Amino acid sequence: MQADDTLARELRHHYLFSALSNEQRARVLAHAHARAFAAGEPLFGQGDPAPSFFLLRRGNIKLYRLSPEGHEKIMRFIRPPQTFAESVMFMDEPRYLVHAEGVEAGELVAFERAVFLDILQESFATCRAVMAQMTQRIQAHWDEIEALALENSRYRVVHYLLGLIPDGERGRVSVTLPARKTLIAARVAVTPETLSRTLHALNAEGLIEVSEDRVTILDSEALRRHMH
Repeated sequence: MQADDTLARELRHHYLFSALSNEQRARVLAHAHARAFAAGEPLFGQGDPAPSFFLLRRGNIKLYRLSPEGHEKIMRFIRPPQTFAESVMFMDEPRYLVHAEGVEAGELVAFERAVFLDILQESFATCRAVMAQMTQRIQAHWDEIEALALENSRYRVVHYLLGLIPDGERGRVSVTLPARKTLIAARVAVTPETLSRTLHALNAEGLIEVSEDRVTILDSEALRRHMH
């Protein structure tokens, strides 16, 4: 891939690539390729062979599974500049664990699993640093699973909204909902009606303001205190 300067800079600050040297990042980029996708376009299916993991640069992607009855369960929405499918790097026979589909048109970059794994095998220090970063991400995912499984609907909605806030931002923050509210409701395991009622209640309490797909969190710390 002919890496542009913007992508190279993005990787220097991304958790998965920040521990790599400039030479190691250049090796990864030399074997990467960009791909545009459309809204509604399938990107891969659960169980497909997994030679690559991905970085989303533009657009929005949903990761989901299907029940035996064919019901869709959204596992996660991917927003720029998040990576996904990183776990394939450590599988003996790598296969994707979920389905991936574009929610809105965009562009992603595919990185070859084998190239990244070779770099980790060559340098214990790099491997340890990357694994430490991935462990933090896994812990965050466990916290999210706990919220979905154990907490009430209000907690789940607030937890989801707080998760949209970019790292390091505090106070008044405006975020864009990454998908239709029906999909977000499915993501946080509530009905669309419950989601609407919860957003209305948070608005009435002076914690948020909602305008179509934009949510302004008036005070992120105050919202965090009102999770129950």
